[in-house]
Amino acid sequence: MADRFRLRRACERLVGAELTAYLLHLRPMEWPIMTAHFLLGSFLAVGLGLPLRATLLGWTVFVLLLNGGTLAINSAFDQDAGDIGYLAEPPKPPRHLLAVSALMLLAALLLGFLLPPLFAWCNAACVVMSVLYSVPPARLKARAGWDLLINCLGFGMLTPLAGWGLTGRPLPAGILGMAIGFAFLFGALYPPTQLYQMEEDRARGDRTLAIVLGEGPSLGCATGLAVLAHLCFAWGTLRSGRGPLPLLLSLAVWLAVLLPWWAGWRRWTPRQHQNGMYRTLAAWAVTDLSLLILLWPR
Repeated sequence: MADRFRLRRACERLVGAELTAYLLHLRPMEWPIMTAHFLLGSFLAVGLGLPLRATLLGWTVFVLLLNGGTLAINSAFDQDAGDIGYLAEPPKPPRHLLAVSALMLLAALLLGFLLPPLFAWCNAACVVMSVLYSVPPARLKARAGWDLLINCLGFGMLTPLAGWGLTGRPLPAGILGMAIGFAFLFGALYPPTQLYQMEEDRARGDRTLAIVLGEGPSLGCATGLAVLAHLCFAWGTLRSGRGPLPLLLSLAVWLAVLLPWWAGWRRWTPRQHQNGMYRTLAAWAVTDLSLLILLWPR
């Protein structure tokens, strides 16, 4: 235990257990993933010539405040005891976590309007969806189908669009096609994130998509959405003039993760389902790199 959470224990000694709990419920382990997906849009807009001030402000608003606040407000209402995404053995949510997360989301909303309109409105839409996702009475994460839609639009589609938007560049059709593809790709990622949490979700009375569909159909749905996402990517990159090999590699990696999982899910433990979820994140990284190769500005 001590070895597994060495960094957590060091943080507790440095700032105390309560402040460490606040930090952990922002789930900083997700920040690199969110940063990469967000900056994908920025790099595709201007290459390495990122506007420093706008990029730093955009990252602070979208990744730190919006994403951190979204995950924290989710923890404040869920009160999970078991492992959750990007946080093993979560500490008990501190008593002011709801207030802190609400202030973070409000700050994200207001600061977002210091950046160009595409960023500002993508960010504002995500703030609204964050509240609808976790907060009663709407609590869309507990309503099968709505939970998927919110995540497909927010993380999948609007995150790279916000990254593009902070540069102020006009939005071409090919980039919009790429963003739509990411909406479907998050549809492939999302059901696997729920499989190892189904017992706790059932205990709370949540009817997530994975609970309504069941394990096998959820994985079948994920596989179909991964294929559909790559068809959108192919449409978005059609005029790039570069070969399809990167996209074929990306699709092959996704199928290598999802097809064996779908075929053998009955024999998998919750820990194996959790490991499978992290493998889909690695597949997502391959997709990001593939699109960087195909759509890098000339």
